[in-house]
Amino acid sequence: MTIPAAKLSNPAVRALVSAINGGDPTAFFAVLTPDATMSDDGSDRPLAAWAEREIFSSRGHMDVQTEKDGGLALIANYRNDTWGEMRTAWRFTVDGDRISRFETGQA
Repeated sequence: MTIPAAKLSNPAVRALVSAINGGDPTAFFAVLTPDATMSDDGSDRPLAAWAEREIFSSRGHMDVQTEKDGGLALIANYRNDTWGEMRTAWRFTVDGDRISRFETGQA
């Protein structure tokens, strides 16, 4: 069963998932700290280039299946026009009301 973005526990994660699903890069970057970092399948990536390629230009979308750790750990079916659909794990570090790091990869 999918958890709607609006029902996710952590407000920063909720805003990020909503931005991804809405195809909104402005909202996506607004919820990140200026020095935010990320990794994909265990390798750090340049965040802006990764987000453009994996989310915004390829119409990325998350269907969240589960959340743990107060909403900082998600399992989601993620799909985009490049890779199709895959089961993914997402882990977030939140500082204040913004995300300073996220890690994602196949689950």
